[in-house]
Amino acid sequence: MTAPAVHLWRLLKWGRILARHGALRGIERDPNTPAPVRRLARIARFGARVPKVPRYADALQAIGPAAIKLGQTLATRPDMVGDAAALDLMRLQDALPPVPYETIHAALTRAFQRDPAELFQSIEPVPVGAASIAQVHRAVTTDGRTVAIKVLRPGVEEDFTRAIDTYEWAAAQVEAMGGELSRLRPRLTIETFKRWTARELDLRREAASASELADSMQAEPDFTVPKIDWQRTTGKVLTLEWINGIKLSNRPALIAAGYDLPQLADTLVHAFLRQAIAEGFFHADMHQGNLFALPGNKIAAIDFGIMGRIDRRARVWLAEILYGLITGNYKRVAEIHFEAGYVPSHHNVAEFATALRAVGEPMRGMAVKDMSIGMMLDGLFNITRDFDMQTQPHLLLLQKTMVMVEGVATSLDPDINLWDAAAPFVREWIRTELGPEAAVADRIVTDLRTFARLPDLIRNIERRFPDPPGAPPEPPLRKIEVVRFGGGWRYAIVAIVSAAASLGAGWMLWG
Repeated sequence: MTAPAVHLWRLLKWGRILARHGALRGIERDPNTPAPVRRLARIARFGARVPKVPRYADALQAIGPAAIKLGQTLATRPDMVGDAAALDLMRLQDALPPVPYETIHAALTRAFQRDPAELFQSIEPVPVGAASIAQVHRAVTTDGRTVAIKVLRPGVEEDFTRAIDTYEWAAAQVEAMGGELSRLRPRLTIETFKRWTARELDLRREAASASELADSMQAEPDFTVPKIDWQRTTGKVLTLEWINGIKLSNRPALIAAGYDLPQLADTLVHAFLRQAIAEGFFHADMHQGNLFALPGNKIAAIDFGIMGRIDRRARVWLAEILYGLITGNYKRVAEIHFEAGYVPSHHNVAEFATALRAVGEPMRGMAVKDMSIGMMLDGLFNITRDFDMQTQPHLLLLQKTMVMVEGVATSLDPDINLWDAAAPFVREWIRTELGPEAAVADRIVTDLRTFARLPDLIRNIERRFPDPPGAPPEPPLRKIEVVRFGGGWRYAIVAIVSAAASLGAGWMLWG
């Protein structure tokens, strides 16, 4: 177990880097910051030249890979870090200097337990991408297929383990101080980050996520997921189909190649809605660098390390919330928040509905194409404090991805009407999930499942209450407190009980 002094030393070291980039100023000035945290920030800042404009993303990139990933997590929490910091953290890039190919070749040999030449005809030594956790090389397999090889950076797991250990310790200390930070649940944020990272550090899980997403997206033929080469995939190496396309971030190249940008934007929005609302399993890192345009105005996605999952009940709640905000049914939106447990029951539903009206009405007065999902979510975050709304971990990734998809879609087509693009899909899904047909179907399915469980239920009852044939039921016995004795007393007690039993038996025989 790491000593508290080690955690404090790491925090001061990281705090020093944050201070040089002006990233501690907000913590010091925020009235909700506990006094001990404010003092620690001042110690870290002592003697540093602090810029006027904080550079949060630059600071975390200077600290290292684990901090970059943490920053990407915090970008989903404007309620915790503030709107300005969250916006700046959105520009965090995973780009890092590449690891020498000799190191990568050795890592491949260890992962496959054989010479990579037995699996690949060739591997390009210059990587096509180098991120905080892994880097990617183009290669050709022994059977002639062009693939991408994603290899974990050597030592990255140990670095993340040490960093997360300190993050957890710091979050626990801060949350124990109570107040506003306790409501924001920093420990939950770090736990969410830890789970995301664990998935990214096991490339077999990333491969499984890609495979599952491909299965669920068969209804969207214009959205492609590369095939996994399972025979060349391990926990530290992921091999998958090479994507020949143009990144959606390269708008001039897309135009020069003759792509229909509005159609690409529409395809992206529909693909996201299919994943998040219909399937409940979505790619949670759909930024421009992870999306490629393919011939026929199709889109391919890569990098499946961060995936989101939402159960059906939460998806229904979410759809009703968004639909209610758009249509102005604030009372129903408020009721859903209370039904879902997002708002504690001691608050007033009508008061919360009024607060939601303050969020929704300004957008209802705008042109539909100017309604921003990000603006809507920011408005919702602004009222969370007044109504003690705690963080909902299953919605963190969704919120981040919604804003990200909106940004990519509008970069492709600035005039896209997101609601018009989404309306047919969402309207049909809500009708299917919330209409009378859905209610009847759900009841039938529930009753059939209950009926199917009856045999198991009866068998469980029989196991719990056995009734051997021919044996009379045993009478209930009165509970008697057992007194335990030590040493020689136990023998005296046995003798007394034996004598009493003998006398009782004799009385029964002769009486």
